[in-house]
Amino acid sequence: MATAAAKPWPEVLRKLGLNRPVDLVLHFPLRFEDESTVQPLASLGLGIWSSADDKQGSSVQCQVEVIDSQVVFKPRRMLRVRVKDVSGEGQLRFIYFNASMQAAFTKGAHYRVIGVPRYSRLGGVEFIHPRLKKGWLSDEELKGQPLRAVYPSTSGLTQDRLSHWIHKAIEEHSPSEWLPQDRLNRLRLPSLTDAIKELHRQPQPQESLFWDRVRLDEVVAQQIALRRARSSRHRVSAPALHDEMRLSERLLQALPFQLTDAQHRAWLQLRADLNRPVAMHRLVQGDVGSGKTVIAALAVATAIGSGYQAAVMAPTEILAAQLYLKFEQWFEGLGVEIVFLKGGLSERERRERLAGLANGTVALAVGTHALIQESVQFARLGVSVVDEQHRFGVAQRIRLREGGVHILGMSATPIPRSLAMTYLADLDVSVIDERPPGREPIRTRLISQSRREELVEPLCRLRQEGSQAYWVCPVIEGQQDNEKAVAALEETEQWLRPLLGDELGVVHGRLKAAEKQSVMQAFARGEFTVLLATTVIEVGVDVPSARVMVVDHAERFGLAQLHQLRGRVGRGSGQSSCILLYQEPLSESAKLRLRALYETDDGFELARRDLALRGPGELLGLKQSGEPELRFTDLQRDERLVQKGVDLGALIADAFDDSEQLLKLGFEPQAINNLLSRWHRLATDLLTSV
Repeated sequence: MATAAAKPWPEVLRKLGLNRPVDLVLHFPLRFEDESTVQPLASLGLGIWSSADDKQGSSVQCQVEVIDSQVVFKPRRMLRVRVKDVSGEGQLRFIYFNASMQAAFTKGAHYRVIGVPRYSRLGGVEFIHPRLKKGWLSDEELKGQPLRAVYPSTSGLTQDRLSHWIHKAIEEHSPSEWLPQDRLNRLRLPSLTDAIKELHRQPQPQESLFWDRVRLDEVVAQQIALRRARSSRHRVSAPALHDEMRLSERLLQALPFQLTDAQHRAWLQLRADLNRPVAMHRLVQGDVGSGKTVIAALAVATAIGSGYQAAVMAPTEILAAQLYLKFEQWFEGLGVEIVFLKGGLSERERRERLAGLANGTVALAVGTHALIQESVQFARLGVSVVDEQHRFGVAQRIRLREGGVHILGMSATPIPRSLAMTYLADLDVSVIDERPPGREPIRTRLISQSRREELVEPLCRLRQEGSQAYWVCPVIEGQQDNEKAVAALEETEQWLRPLLGDELGVVHGRLKAAEKQSVMQAFARGEFTVLLATTVIEVGVDVPSARVMVVDHAERFGLAQLHQLRGRVGRGSGQSSCILLYQEPLSESAKLRLRALYETDDGFELARRDLALRGPGELLGLKQSGEPELRFTDLQRDERLVQKGVDLGALIADAFDDSEQLLKLGFEPQAINNLLSRWHRLATDLLTSV
């Protein structure tokens, strides 16, 4: 295969994300087909699945003789070939075929058929678009057949062509070893060349040392890239904030509660960052209700007390409004002017608020991520607080750092340690792992939808008890998903309205932002006993008198989302309850999620289980952000290896700018650069950006 420099790189490979020879080298087989054994057709009728089943069987090889072939038109035009061997009959089906292919299936012709057998009620054992080889092989000839690798492919690219390119790339562009031999021996791992060749040659169990070697390289490359991004931030200057006005101290004294030990520890870490003349980028993470927002308020106070401004950004306008009300309450009497930037402002209001930020008379702006648009100019921005900022991609996180501003991220989703030390290695992380005193654990109950009527009496008693409740539905207007109808918000409203009358408030996605905010504020003032809503109340809503959370069709929600919803109650004194209504029958994954919620209210334990269920891409929202995931490494399964990769990556990253130090450690600087460039584009992009 000619190199990309001598010949244009095939576009069909780019469709697979294969843009360089080394990408082909790391494009490992999906499976292997054994062409050394032959299965009788009759034996395939046992234990294979109908075409309507979701399961995928294993590929087999049969040696067959053609009985006849014909083109049929039901249910669509296709070529059907009847075949036989000494044990019985079967058929081959081809939806895409031409005249020469049809003519090749003459009566009595011999073929080797390789593919996944299925069972058809009309035709018995059948193969759909199998791989074919003309003629039969003797038993002796079969024994000499090697395993055949089957690679992830795309339309217009045959396995033979792809396999040819891959093996040519392995011969000409196989990566050289970068690990010193003594370290390789200590890790008890094979060389990189041996690992790559073996993974392409024959199937390997997930626990094999060959997979371990490739995964180690992947984790190390990720760690170096992320830690380099982190170290680049330490070279960006930002104002040292010492809070000469002692505004943070005055805020602490004015708060109606004391910080917990975990909050105090996070605040000391944060304050130390702000005191330095380099840009902070810290993530404060903790369970729902653990008190992250007050830490953000202290960061804001430190900036304003140092003569700078602050911006607080939330992912939605409703959550931004909640933060605005909270900050307004806490800063009352401290002489801090705050503005709320939202949609629906008149042109005059918006112009006045932007002017106040631009001339420095407004100290704090709260709003959505629209705050970072070019039209919003700050006179002296010192701190930006970004809610759920860890869900941004690394490239987005880097862009936030531009301009010499201290960045504080907040995460209401506890992040497992393995995830934090890999995907978030470019951030400094503070953990709040302690509940405020006096808060009782929330009692969680699971109730079938068929017993929904049991909730009527408790809901009607709430007003007398001075309590309120949320009722959350997953969708509105009775939308259907792929499996079954979900109870609609409007249907639930029709059921609840006769029972609660004007004590029922309703919020859903079709309302304008101002209408949503009006209903939410009325609920916070106690004008409604029950708030019927979609998931707009998932994060950020703080109503201490809300002591009951009902989640309708809880099986339709993710584990982290359910935990967030449960955290909306239990913020005041007294016992609070979360009731998970579910529709039977439940899928296995839904059973696991609901069982986890019932068994524990520890957000970090739930996050660990969620990672096992969904993987890091969904847990952090990386699939939506376009962030490259670890392709071969599983944080749960490979935990021991991940720790080794993290340690090794940290060691190399710390010495990255010192060639002599790298050489003392046994690493060739060019070999480390090659390691980074051969892996995901994350590494290349980050090194370019720094």
